[in-house]
Amino acid sequence: MKPQKSDSKNIQNSKQIIIAALIIGAAIIFYSCENNIQEIKAFSSPEDLPIIEARNFETLFTDSGKIRFFLKTPKLLRFENDGNTYVEFPEGMELIKYDANKIIISGISSDYAKQFIKEEKWEAKNNVIATNAKGDTLKTEHLIWEEKTERIYTDEFVKIIRADQIITGIGFQSDQNLENWKIKNPKGTIYISVENENNNSTDSLNSLPDSSKTVAQPFTNPLKFQK
Repeated sequence: MKPQKSDSKNIQNSKQIIIAALIIGAAIIFYSCENNIQEIKAFSSPEDLPIIEARNFETLFTDSGKIRFFLKTPKLLRFENDGNTYVEFPEGMELIKYDANKIIISGISSDYAKQFIKEEKWEAKNNVIATNAKGDTLKTEHLIWEEKTERIYTDEFVKIIRADQIITGIGFQSDQNLENWKIKNPKGTIYISVENENNNSTDSLNSLPDSSKTVAQPFTNPLKFQK
């Protein structure tokens, strides 16, 4: 009878060892799966994904029934992260401003842009070109537009092309219509033929769309403009 009791104890011990091994194995698998899920979440966090995406988007924006802006972009993305809402234009954009009489008073284009909704600020990068109603054209690689202060500025190299001269320098500031501008550190001025440069400097402004002929595409407005 004693050998039988010993065998019974061995069997019970074996069962306990097997159960313990299964529990440990399950815990390891669960921990591994949990880590994998966390890694997947880290790479695909909802905060990294846009809540709005649009292709070949263009629209008109009005204020008190009057057209104020025209926006055109190949791709638009809107993000909302912890109260920080912004709109990104990864493939560039064109933004045109009209006065109360539907006359174009300024326009800007770039290969990349970003609008910060809460701060009411725009940032344009790479091949930035801005033009005013006089035909003055600004070229730079980085430009900031603050809607609250109605101010445009940059600390980068700039080139101003006017009817009879080209002015270069470092740093630039202006009102949002590009009417009263100033180069912080002028580098030089080149005087050129009035006839030739006048034709060239107004080309970009003349190519901007006529507000009376532009039709807004139906889409939820993801932007916010000031007057």
